[in-house]
Amino acid sequence: MPQELLTGLSEVVEPAHTALLVIDMQNDFCAPGGHTEVNLGKDAADCRAVVAPIERLAVAARRAGAPVVWIKADYDRAYLSPPIHARQVARGIAEAYCVSGTWGAAFYRVSPEEGDLVIEKHRHSAFIGTPLDRVLRDRGIRTVVVAGVQTHVCVESSLRDASARGYYVVVPGDCVGSFDRDLHDKTLRCVAMHFGEVVESAALLASWRRDPAG
Repeated sequence: MPQELLTGLSEVVEPAHTALLVIDMQNDFCAPGGHTEVNLGKDAADCRAVVAPIERLAVAARRAGAPVVWIKADYDRAYLSPPIHARQVARGIAEAYCVSGTWGAAFYRVSPEEGDLVIEKHRHSAFIGTPLDRVLRDRGIRTVVVAGVQTHVCVESSLRDASARGYYVVVPGDCVGSFDRDLHDKTLRCVAMHFGEVVESAALLASWRRDPAG
């Protein structure tokens, strides 16, 4: 039988069936001197700005009993698909980035705590070639709250795949960042129209802090 529809933000993000996904908060994407700034020549300040709100959201999720899942990219070229590798070469990116064990792959100013889950990916989407879908379904998850970087690349790729797999999608707009603000804004508009809800993290914090018995 089809599941009962979830309506209203509080019901959609009920901690018993919600997971917080934190995507690619790593040095190469966020830190001064990382891939985004050195290889792409882009300002990663908007990526750094989401650290504090993501940390607050992760703390609230843990307290509410919602799992926190950290998605960590490893873009060693041994794992890349040929088209993505070819695109990097065409853009003059000579060195791989976010390679496991390097400074670039390390978490940037926010990181997992005991009890959190960490899943490594080699594609833009956190669902491709990873156990994420099984991990979520094993825990009875129906909703994913998606945070992290880059809004228009890995965040968008992951939330689209989440929606296609039947998850409710919620994006806290102040917890996602991009080196391209225009594309960031367009992604959020697209999400709100087609894939889920775009809210401020304060709304999630208020929902998760409420008295479960109330």
